[in-house]
Amino acid sequence: MSSDSLPAFASRLNSMKSKSELWEGRDDLIGWIHRQGTIAGLNLVDFNYPEHLEGYSISEVKIALSESGLSNGAVCLRYPKHFSLGAFTNPDASLRREAIQLTLEAGQWARELGAKELIVWPAYDGYDYPLQVNYSELWQHVVQSFQEVCDFFPELRVSLEPKPTEPRRYFIQNTTGAGLLMVLEVDRENMGLTLDFGHCLMAGENPAQSVALVGKHKKLWGMQLNDGFVRPGCEDGMLLGSVHPQQTLECLLWLQRTKYDGHLYFDTFPINEDPVREAEANIRRCTSWWNQAAELEAKGLSNWQSNHDILKTFEAMEDL
Repeated sequence: MSSDSLPAFASRLNSMKSKSELWEGRDDLIGWIHRQGTIAGLNLVDFNYPEHLEGYSISEVKIALSESGLSNGAVCLRYPKHFSLGAFTNPDASLRREAIQLTLEAGQWARELGAKELIVWPAYDGYDYPLQVNYSELWQHVVQSFQEVCDFFPELRVSLEPKPTEPRRYFIQNTTGAGLLMVLEVDRENMGLTLDFGHCLMAGENPAQSVALVGKHKKLWGMQLNDGFVRPGCEDGMLLGSVHPQQTLECLLWLQRTKYDGHLYFDTFPINEDPVREAEANIRRCTSWWNQAAELEAKGLSNWQSNHDILKTFEAMEDL
């Protein structure tokens, strides 16, 4: 992908459950795929495992994707609640083994559906209290688990999605830097990170700087876009750029600069909005800002940044 070409788009499948009165199709996985097929500009579907796929066959899902004109972008882990004390970090070795096995099953789905990425969001790999855990021990459990998964699926990009908090008080990889350090310690060619714009904000980070850091190491496998008011421990999942428009623009700029070659996933949570229109608004806004970022670069943004000349940048943005 050239630095200014637009990536493919995916959007949150669970959003298709919202405003069901606007949809005449089935209210199940197959129906949600078909509903996403009506979104103008959408290319891919990202599935949660086992949440979405359990009980369905590969052929059923493939047929639904084909009928909707979509492909599978990624399969994302959603560990069941009996892992609430940890998946890869559970104190029970048998549950750690079960979590690895579940991850391998998700990887098999990704392989069969033609996805390039297996995303692990470690919802329960963390702790809640001071003095509760041995941080070094938890870290090593996770490193070894990822090494096993990466070795089993050398053709897949295996991706860790960091988050600072929620549902655990702290994740063991609670910042972009911690996530990148873990990736480097896993030390596998196919191990990388998926960054979530809202998770970066929750961690007190600038998403664009996080993209620059991970992109420098060529380890950014996925990018999830959204927005929010960034209250402590709260993930709003709002419309793209609705609260942080300039940081969204800058994030897209750094995706171009680091030659990001994954897809863009809109991890937004429409509740009172038509989810199809909301996804289409995300796609339009993202496309517009992606092009604006490329225009700024062409006008000389790098030179202005070398001089720390923010006024020149603002003046150029007024002309876009």
